[in-house]
Amino acid sequence: MTTQTNQQPLSMAQILLCGGAIVTLSMGIRHGFGLWLQPITQEMGWTRENFSLAIAVQNISWGILGIFVGMLADRMGAFKVLIGGSMLYALGLVGMALSPSTLAFTLTAGVLIGAAQAATTYTVIFGVLGRQIPATRRSWAMGVTAAAGSFGQFFMVPVEGALISAFNWSNALLILAAFALLIAALAFGLREPGFSSGKPPVREQTVGQALKEAWSHPSFVLLTAGYFVCGFQVMFIGVHMPSYLKDFGIAPHVASYSLALVGLFNIFGTYLAGNLGQKMPKRYLLSGIYALRSVVTVLFLLAPLSPWSVYAFSAAMGFLWLSTVPLTNATVAQIFGVQHLSMLSGFVFCSHQVGSFMGVWLGGYLYDLNGNYNMVWYLSIALGIFAALVNLPVRETAVARGTRPQGV
Repeated sequence: MTTQTNQQPLSMAQILLCGGAIVTLSMGIRHGFGLWLQPITQEMGWTRENFSLAIAVQNISWGILGIFVGMLADRMGAFKVLIGGSMLYALGLVGMALSPSTLAFTLTAGVLIGAAQAATTYTVIFGVLGRQIPATRRSWAMGVTAAAGSFGQFFMVPVEGALISAFNWSNALLILAAFALLIAALAFGLREPGFSSGKPPVREQTVGQALKEAWSHPSFVLLTAGYFVCGFQVMFIGVHMPSYLKDFGIAPHVASYSLALVGLFNIFGTYLAGNLGQKMPKRYLLSGIYALRSVVTVLFLLAPLSPWSVYAFSAAMGFLWLSTVPLTNATVAQIFGVQHLSMLSGFVFCSHQVGSFMGVWLGGYLYDLNGNYNMVWYLSIALGIFAALVNLPVRETAVARGTRPQGV
């Protein structure tokens, strides 16, 4: 039995309230970065690829550093990690506003904010949920927290658009830096009693044993491959959708509303996914989500482009947006347990962020090369079909320690 299970756990209401608020702020700020693409590139004289590369670096930084942040959170608890992440987030936003060159912009908007997001989002928060909430409610709780991230997008994207309009893009980023510091205050609600002594809890496995077990398990590899596609799709749409619409003469407010609709409908999608994950095989739910994303994208490209077709696409895609998050993380916890959940989730999420890097960067690169986003849309459709197929063979049975998992 680990150290933290010998002490009174945090209340579920406290975990969900503080964890949800942190994810709301962190994900909400992040989802609005696409609104800065045109103001920054036009004023600074940069290309879309310059901006896209910085956001792509942000995603890959988030993914790679998330592995090590997960290790720290498993060892030290979430509290200290969240405090540091809040400070990094504020510093990165200030640096993003004041960057005089593309290199400085990439280091601040990319590396610093990526590190901050690793320390203030799902990898860390889901670790708390896994340790403090019983398995019978875990998928549901992860769905609620992911829904909070969706509410952040619904609430924060219009706010960020209004800030840009009222104060210009650089001052808007400075205001967001103050929002990011609120994460540090909320972190006090996630001080886990098992880590209060400053000593890491006793574990059945070392880090090396946990990694060897996970990477030798076919289902972990399949979940990791599928999560790559999730990152590719959501970041391509989140960053490039406003510019895609403007290229076709769609009014700028439509882009803001469309991203807000994604966040609104994802509140329901992630909650429903987490709830269904307690009752149905998660692999079937994941496969269906990825397949539906491809169907929705095909229908959007075939329909005449108008504000209403954009809103319909955003609502449908929003319902599927982050619904993979609670299902994927709950499956990892179900198979491998929660002792190293933040670290293992960090590895799976790293794949998600490699996909995000490719979606953001290829969006800008192929646009500059071809003058349109067509190739990226087609690639997104094909990848959705791929992810639907690789999730089907996942086995959700908990591993038996000391035995090798059977192949899929």
